Amino acid sequence: MVRLNRQGETEEESSTTTAKEGETETDSCPECESETLVTSGDGDELVCDDCGLVIEEQSIDRGPEWRAFNHSERQSKSRVGAPTTQTMHDKGLTTQIDWKDKDAYGRSLSSEKRSQMNRLRKWQERIRTKDAGERNLQFALSEIDRMSSALGVPRSVREVASVIYRRALDEDLIRGRSIEGVATSCLYAACRQEGIPRSLEEVSEVSRVEQKEIGRTYRYVSKNLGLRMEPVDPKEYVPRFCSELEVSEEVKMKANEIIDVTAEKGLLSGKSPTGFAAAAIYASSLLCNEKKTQREVAEVAQVTEVTIRNRYQEQIEAMGIQ
Repeated sequence: MVRLNRQGETEEESSTTTAKEGETETDSCPECESETLVTSGDGDELVCDDCGLVIEEQSIDRGPEWRAFNHSERQSKSRVGAPTTQTMHDKGLTTQIDWKDKDAYGRSLSSEKRSQMNRLRKWQERIRTKDAGERNLQFALSEIDRMSSALGVPRSVREVASVIYRRALDEDLIRGRSIEGVATSCLYAACRQEGIPRSLEEVSEVSRVEQKEIGRTYRYVSKNLGLRMEPVDPKEYVPRFCSELEVSEEVKMKANEIIDVTAEKGLLSGKSPTGFAAAAIYASSLLCNEKKTQREVAEVAQVTEVTIRNRYQEQIEAMGIQ
């Protein structure tokens, strides 16, 4: 049995017509028929970018009921803690006893209470790790954080390095190897995965482990964990090296051009990306009349002058420059 509404349409036709009208209203502006619709910054309104008509609005405020006008007020009124992080062995979920000897009202504690707080802090540090695995993880993650700060890498790299180390610990890849060596190799792998140009020489400088051991451990960990590592692009090193050498933008662009042309001709195969980038910068500085010595470029790139000299001559010949 088919029911008719007041306009003589069936219910299916009426619902189809309503749906089409709703689509038309959402897809285009009913005022100027423009299809350029944007969402406001808070996500509450759908506005036409041409005429400014508010097409849809959501009146539900999903934010907090309190107001804050600066960062300190926002921090004091917030009822949530810090987000969980992989860079701490307990992911930041345990309780921390403040080092300030003051109560909730800001008043100083008595000498008896201060000594009690000191004992509580001491036992809090002791019970945060329940076994040798957690103590291993705590030490390794603190090393990763220290080396990351020395290298100046972003927070995302620290998170990725911590995840890789946790995987290595679960797979029992650390047995028979030093914690510092595995932690350093995980940090180097994270830099490569995140596209942050840091050479093995730079990583070994901030580590307490020799470069040869870092490279050996890195190959072992990446093979057993199945980490997919793309070859490092020498152009990733060019901006940092050019900034430290204080050369112009023209030298930087010319160096990228030299790398592109010579890489297409197969000169990059089997070569160190840092040495290849350093040679391209040296060649471009000569072509742009901003000559830098081979020693200056070698010190910045942490390669030998012989490497720059050999790569530079190959690149010049490939470019056909006399």
